[in-house]
Amino acid sequence: MDLDQLRTFDRIVREQSFTKAAAYLNITQATASMRMRALEQLLGVTLFVRGRTVSLTDQGMTFLPFARRIIGTAQEAREALRRVERGRIAIASLRSLVSPLITESLLRFQEKYPAVDVVVNEGRQAQIAEMLHERESELGILCWPNLEPLAVDLVPLLTMRERVPLVISADKAAKLSATPEIEEVLALVPRVISLIWWQVAPEASTALTRRAPTSVELPTGPARRLAIKGEGIGFFVNSAVADDIAAGRLVEILPIDVEPLHRDTAMVVRSLTALERPMLVDFIREIAKECARVGTILDSRLEDLLSAA
Repeated sequence: MDLDQLRTFDRIVREQSFTKAAAYLNITQATASMRMRALEQLLGVTLFVRGRTVSLTDQGMTFLPFARRIIGTAQEAREALRRVERGRIAIASLRSLVSPLITESLLRFQEKYPAVDVVVNEGRQAQIAEMLHERESELGILCWPNLEPLAVDLVPLLTMRERVPLVISADKAAKLSATPEIEEVLALVPRVISLIWWQVAPEASTALTRRAPTSVELPTGPARRLAIKGEGIGFFVNSAVADDIAAGRLVEILPIDVEPLHRDTAMVVRSLTALERPMLVDFIREIAKECARVGTILDSRLEDLLSAA
């Protein structure tokens, strides 16, 4: 079985004619017939009811989706190889960090490498670990230290600490006392917005959810909107709400009985061999600039690792 046979089979089905299929494929009708006889002999079934019009047998109908799946996979593989020829980088990042860390980095990177394909996958911690484990991505941005057993041998290039402020709408914040306790806050806004920022939620976050009359778990976008509307309070990573705080749509509050929170993340590779690709190293350096802008760099081993590589 080869791709020429499968493509001919698919085209005959589409055209309902050996003659039209042969013309489309720029082959002779005899070649099309020969390919189908060989395919049928290999499969041990008759694929077509031949006559004035051509139709599929039950066996042909059964085989058709598999044939098209093989053709599609081959096309995807060929396109992937073309991308490798001109360069390709694959990154996996926590959803909450794609916009603050990768957007501007990507713009600067593509100015230098306009022909390179860049794939950015987003997800939660376990999904990022899986993509690194399966080598679907070369570079990962995830919570640190990593607790996912699927990928325990990750090499951190840089670790960053980001504040996770408790925020509330501006109009609700104006009604609070200067040094509120959390009960005062919850009496004013009883709904707590839960977001999965951590691998293991800190006690301050889970305690707030337990104490709240009601809670809701939402993605970042709807969660921000709910908070801005004064319908909930929640711990947001600073990069997700910095613009809203600066514009006065949200206000960070510091209840005297709630511990301030932060989140540590890392930029990691599965193997130091990834640093042998200069264009990937350039992209990593661009992302490192955004890390310094968004949070506090706790540890950066990138230059030392490059020197040792």
